[in-house]
Amino acid sequence: MAPHPLIFFCILSLLVPSAYTHPIDWIRKLSSNARAERNWFWGWGVDSTVSIVDRSPPLSFPSRPAAFGVDLSEPLLGYVIPLSSFTAPCPDQGGNTSSIIPENLGCPRLCPVGPHEPESNESWIALVQRGKCQFVDKAREAQRLGARAVVVGGDDPDVSGNPNSLVNMYSPGDSSDVTIAATFIKYSDYMELMALISVSNTSHAGLRTLSLLITTEYSAWEWYSPVLTFIIILLLPSTLTFITLLIHRIRAARAAQRDRAPEDIVKNLPWRVYTGTGWEKHEGHIPGEDSLEPPSMDIDLEEGPPPDSSVPAAVPADQPWFETQTECAICLSDFVRGDKVRVLPCHHIFHMDEVDEWLIHRKKLCPVCKADVTHPSVQAKSNPNEPHQLAPESPVVPIQTSLDADERTPLLQSPDAHGTNHDS
Repeated sequence: MAPHPLIFFCILSLLVPSAYTHPIDWIRKLSSNARAERNWFWGWGVDSTVSIVDRSPPLSFPSRPAAFGVDLSEPLLGYVIPLSSFTAPCPDQGGNTSSIIPENLGCPRLCPVGPHEPESNESWIALVQRGKCQFVDKAREAQRLGARAVVVGGDDPDVSGNPNSLVNMYSPGDSSDVTIAATFIKYSDYMELMALISVSNTSHAGLRTLSLLITTEYSAWEWYSPVLTFIIILLLPSTLTFITLLIHRIRAARAAQRDRAPEDIVKNLPWRVYTGTGWEKHEGHIPGEDSLEPPSMDIDLEEGPPPDSSVPAAVPADQPWFETQTECAICLSDFVRGDKVRVLPCHHIFHMDEVDEWLIHRKKLCPVCKADVTHPSVQAKSNPNEPHQLAPESPVVPIQTSLDADERTPLLQSPDAHGTNHDS
């Protein structure tokens, strides 16, 4: 057996630190930290989308957010501008500034060139390509130039040998200084985005650009972990088996409880004390073990000593039939002087401690006739002086063979019918 989502979130809310207003925020932060530390415990990250919104219909590219930087809680809209369109490596960095096609790698340290430059009060997104330096260094350079986010495109698979697919961008060191969002797109999508920018009619501060929207889609894969999945697969059958056994034990305990007699009913049944020659009657609970003593057996000089209890005494004519029992059917021992016995509604008697143990802890049925002591039958309320007997049945005698018997002649017949047939 399974856990409910409501119970899960209640437990999670107790474990989440008070600094987070919602358990989901804490899980997202935990998963982000795990990915930032290259934790093998977690699998895929969050998926996001980079969309060109000034086209009809909008053109979208799948992307993969970086493990460093800020997590976008809301979509980010801005102008996408390649850094190579207005920057070049600073002279002190020894970069190649005379190249016909400047590299859009976002490193080393870049300096603005030309008359055009993005305005600092506008929301714009830097576009760079993978290669030559760490991903986090590209994000730092875009942040220094005033970008709100950075989109990193893949490198040419034919040159680098890297596959044309999404990758997870990690930081090998501390990246707490990066305060902008970063996301990665495939090489083919990067080349298409660069081509669209080069022919775009939209400009910002004299630079060709497009309106780009970055959205983050949190899905179940964000918290996927192969280790957690393996542990759940191992524990789920055991948990279900444990729940099944627990339910079975509970049902069995309830069924056994229904099969037992309540203690108050058993203790209120009549009981007797055997005096050696007869029974001393009592009703209800035993007042105390020490207060009950066998009756005095003083010797009368005129009557003589009492008969030995081992010798069966003569049964009075008016004695109830159940008081003629001399043996307990549970322990198969004869009743001796001082024995306390319990009289059940069916009039069978047993040693008190033995039958009480049976009725309270085992079964509420008489060990002999299987009568329910909690529901005395009508027959048990009849005259106790008469033993239980079955209704007499008419004897059946076989029919004597005769010459006129045929296939319709019954095989068994009552004496009256037989006599009638015989007389006829």
